[in-house]
Amino acid sequence: MAVMSLKEREARFGWKLVMPTVILIALLILYPVFYNIYLSFFEVSISDAPNKFVGLQNYREILSDSSFWKSFGITVLFTVTTVVGSILLGLGVALLLNREFPGRNIVRALLLLPYVTPLIAIVFAWKYIFLPIDGPLMKFLANFGMNPGNDFLNNPNNAFWVVSIFNIWRNFPFVYLMILSRLQSIPTDYYEAAEIDGASDWQKFVHITLPELYFVIGSVALLRGIWNFYKFDEVYLMSKFANTLPIYIYEKAFAGLPEQGVAAAIATILFVIMIALIGIYVKKVLKW
Repeated sequence: MAVMSLKEREARFGWKLVMPTVILIALLILYPVFYNIYLSFFEVSISDAPNKFVGLQNYREILSDSSFWKSFGITVLFTVTTVVGSILLGLGVALLLNREFPGRNIVRALLLLPYVTPLIAIVFAWKYIFLPIDGPLMKFLANFGMNPGNDFLNNPNNAFWVVSIFNIWRNFPFVYLMILSRLQSIPTDYYEAAEIDGASDWQKFVHITLPELYFVIGSVALLRGIWNFYKFDEVYLMSKFANTLPIYIYEKAFAGLPEQGVAAAIATILFVIMIALIGIYVKKVLKW
């Protein structure tokens, strides 16, 4: 019987350690992904009848559906708006809270409340604020001549912007926390040397702070972009009239006459698009 070398024993032991994780990922991630791709080639029956194979028909139907492309465009705009907005707000807050002032630790803790508070609680709070007639915001805007009966949340022309602002407000603490942690690790020697050379605050920000934050901001933009592109819970709870793509998929799969095969085809198309975009972003922006 051949005796295994130390390297072979270490390799086998390593596989034993990672196998539980590999199996868990396969069950919880890979299986749903491949099963979704499988369903996209079928007309899925919600009764006991067997699914009917339709080939690429679901894909042809989706790619020729103007509602799909409209929702796709809205989702891209929502993702760009919320990611840029949360990064700018998070960066500004992080720069302010990186300075010494009385009560700074309390302010830092309070700023995390939008991110850690249960979603359903803050959604109801925001819905109350935007409540027609009796909502605090409507009463305030009525003082400036605006009709207090306006229903921003259930108006497709306004719902998108309300949901975008809500998303930025709720998620900027995550960005602020990531940026602040990096700001605190930048050596002060860099800024002291720049001051000796006569650099202004803006020059120090552009030539020292931003380059040091490049990787953090790039990584946060990637994560928030992925999360917001597929964001469903926040958007649907605030207003289904925002008409983003996850809501469109939900309505295809579960509302009215369900078309779960079509919904699976949409999800597969988005999966391919996101994998391609992530690959380009990681290579060109993060330079991995």
